[in-house]
Amino acid sequence: MRVLFTVSSQATHYSALVPQGWALQAAGHEVRVLCTPDQTAAVGRTGLLPVPVLDGMRVITRLRLQAYREAAEGDWPYPWLPPHPLTGEPLDDLADFDLAAFRDEVAPALAERAARGFDASVEFARAWRPHLVLHDPASLEGLLAARATGVPSALSLWGPVGTHEPEHMRIVPTDHSGSFPRHGQDAFDLDMIERVLDPCPPSLDVPAPAERLPYAYVPFNGTTPVPPWALEPPAPGRPRVCVTWSTALTATTGPNSYLLPAILEALDGLGCEVVVTATAGDVAALGAVPEGVRVAEHVPLMAVLPDCAAVVHHGGSGSAMTALWAGVPQLTATFASEQEAAGRRLAAAGAGLHLRGHEAVPAALRSAVESLVGDPAYRDGAAGLRKEMLARPTPARLVTALEHLASDAA
Repeated sequence: MRVLFTVSSQATHYSALVPQGWALQAAGHEVRVLCTPDQTAAVGRTGLLPVPVLDGMRVITRLRLQAYREAAEGDWPYPWLPPHPLTGEPLDDLADFDLAAFRDEVAPALAERAARGFDASVEFARAWRPHLVLHDPASLEGLLAARATGVPSALSLWGPVGTHEPEHMRIVPTDHSGSFPRHGQDAFDLDMIERVLDPCPPSLDVPAPAERLPYAYVPFNGTTPVPPWALEPPAPGRPRVCVTWSTALTATTGPNSYLLPAILEALDGLGCEVVVTATAGDVAALGAVPEGVRVAEHVPLMAVLPDCAAVVHHGGSGSAMTALWAGVPQLTATFASEQEAAGRRLAAAGAGLHLRGHEAVPAALRSAVESLVGDPAYRDGAAGLRKEMLARPTPARLVTALEHLASDAA
């Protein structure tokens, strides 16, 4: 069986698909990953074969445009304005971004680039003739390639946010390039998504009304070497707390989202062993840190979290899902609608606590971490969600369902 993946330009989106690719290849199937050129090396490092032909608006630009729209429509909950959608610089006034000029001068060029990516995906699918297409929520190229070639497809959710969320926080974009009609399809509609691969525990109640193929989440947090200290349990009486921060949050939501200093101030003196993992830039900006804090770049979360009493993060799906896999209570401090939805769902399920970014002052952060570490109810809630997750089919068992899906269509 030949399986075609398409992935967005955001590296963390691809991570959720990697174990599925491994499982398919281990079962003897061929996998190709259509991606943007700047994703070529990242895809190749996972052992899957990249095909760098996609193009279009970068995910980070789309997310900034969503934030700007929220602010313009009164849905932006923070006491500062979102960043400029194109430059990422802080806005003093919404009028500092010329939306009309963007629509007239920039959007058409982005639509042309997207059209080239859609065309390339259809062309590749017609030449390679896959039996099945899998794509992430932000990569509609896979859906179009499947429909244009008459093969089944599935959208692979990357975390506890679904396909049918409120309009201002959609993770599934629309087709501004008109590529679906150009390739003989109706205009894109969310109902074209016929099935989803769902790694989330059922208790999170993620809104995705299509047919669901459930599976157990397997983390992929990159290929950075595991440091020796990650193999050592925490010292008795000093619970380990992991602080992990986003690879793109500041670039997406502005400098106010750089919470690492406030988090470390909140944790100072709690009697915990604190482990911080973040990007090189975020780590460098920390400067001196309190005694007892261990700082490292990009340590794989799956190597650190099993020995942790709690984890603090920004609500990103990779962090949230890896913490669920490890059964660790989570504090999410969020700065965007998608992450806020994830944080609220985790808190509602009893697996953690949630703070909006502007509410995440040191006193509130400290109180939340004390609760997560000291109240066994949160550990029990996280363990319950882990049990739900692990009761689902592994990616290896999911392969059988995908094989049946492809053979039934054939």
